[in-house]
Amino acid sequence: MDEKTEPPEQTATGSLVCARCYATAEGDTVPATWLSSVEDGRRLHFCESCARLHIRAIESRLDSLWW
Repeated sequence: MDEKTEPPEQTATGSLVCARCYATAEGDTVPATWLSSVEDGRRLHFCESCARLHIRAIESRLDSLWW
């Protein structure tokens, strides 16, 4: 892991949490359908639903705060 990035947001059980809607992923690995992004040195994860809803903003490389 890069020294400038923080570990992914996780629940007490170790599940990953979507940075937008707070949906949780089972297990300790990022599902293949989830999107990972590094913004301001923080690693963020977005669930499939949020990624699909905001795909144009993501492809335009806009920060998640904008969308």
